[in-house]
Amino acid sequence: MTEQSITTVDPSTGQILATYPTIDGPGLEGALAGANEAQQQWRRRPVTERAALLRQVGTLLREEVETHASLISREMGKPIAEARAEVLKCALTCDYYADNAEAFLAPKPVKTEADTSFVAYEPIGLVLAVMPWNFPYWQVIRFAAPALTAGNGALLKHASNVTGSALAIQSLFERSGYPSNLFTTLILGRHSMVDDVIADRRVAAVTLTGSEKAGAAVAEAAGRALKKTVLELGGSDPFVVLSDADVERVVPLAVRARFVNTGQSCLCAKRFIVESSVYDDFERGVVEAVDALKIGAPLSEDTKIGPLAKPVFVDDIDDQVQRSIAMGARLLAGGKRVEGRGNYYEPTVLADVTPDMPVFREETFGPVMALVRADSAEEAVKLADDSDYGLAASVWTSDMNRGLQLGQEIEAGALFVNGVVASDPRLPFGGVKLSGYGRELSMEGMHEFTNIRAVWAAEMSAV
Repeated sequence: MTEQSITTVDPSTGQILATYPTIDGPGLEGALAGANEAQQQWRRRPVTERAALLRQVGTLLREEVETHASLISREMGKPIAEARAEVLKCALTCDYYADNAEAFLAPKPVKTEADTSFVAYEPIGLVLAVMPWNFPYWQVIRFAAPALTAGNGALLKHASNVTGSALAIQSLFERSGYPSNLFTTLILGRHSMVDDVIADRRVAAVTLTGSEKAGAAVAEAAGRALKKTVLELGGSDPFVVLSDADVERVVPLAVRARFVNTGQSCLCAKRFIVESSVYDDFERGVVEAVDALKIGAPLSEDTKIGPLAKPVFVDDIDDQVQRSIAMGARLLAGGKRVEGRGNYYEPTVLADVTPDMPVFREETFGPVMALVRADSAEEAVKLADDSDYGLAASVWTSDMNRGLQLGQEIEAGALFVNGVVASDPRLPFGGVKLSGYGRELSMEGMHEFTNIRAVWAAEMSAV
């Protein structure tokens, strides 16, 4: 049965924000036809023209940062300071691709027997993006900026609870001068319509950021249709603290790495694996810092911990915490939902965590920090790699080269030594194992949605 509308709700109060009509079968056909026609014209525009329009998107994001940040906070509960930073990071990414697209897409000469031969990077067509709620602008822009500038069209199926953000992003592209329908938000009346979009012959590829369950479903549908996919899925990133690390400096970075976006990020550090000789100091410092985190309304400037995006997420994270405590984890801070309205959960620290516990083995998508003691650096690295996920890892040590060497033993799409893991438009981003495949950002991310064509040509007289 098709839903007639989608309603968004403020997670800090439970109050309804807005209601949006959905599209049915005929509406979807019209959206796909319009997007396909727009992309066929867009692909012929010079890269320099496409880049100039993208730069205008960045300009609008900066000019309207407060409007967009407020929308993010109201729809999914992100603290306003972080929402503002998200919008500005989107603007920076627009600048990055506007500056580099021409070089990234330039034909690459290859010497062969032909008079001319090269590798060309051409548009692939319409790309469907199935995006999550936790970074409602960033997840979309990091896909759309390179994909559109490469000459593709974008179809956005955003998470329903951030529908207002989806439409605001579409408006950004339209007001920046992009052709109508080139960036199209699909507010679908039923989830199965995603499969219909993937199967449509006008759609060339699909990218998804979300859970491994969602990724598997999209990959299955795309496999049936023989469509290219990029999947950025869950994570259980290790944060490894070696015995020679400066614990006093590392503690506040560890807390930031875990509790950004109220812990609702695939890229958050989740398992804190610390060598025994510095473990007690690390534990004391973390508990003190976490106890000082302010829980509050998302629009308050001093809020560090906002609400979880949906009520069910409070139930899920509490279930993981309570099961882990029942298995022997030691509760040091938090450990329960906040009474009153809103989807709030106390920032929580669990110690004595072992690999069989849910907070070690599962992805924890909320404000919960799991502390693990290791007897040696080698054991710490082994514990860090003991995961079905492989998105990113960080290692903290006074010996950078040793950190690089040990970090290579952790299977992950990114390794940071003495730095909080973060996505950066200049570096490729993506995971291995259950964290997905393919890459976003950088030149590699732009090339994911191009036809990498081999071109070989000779004069007739030479044949």
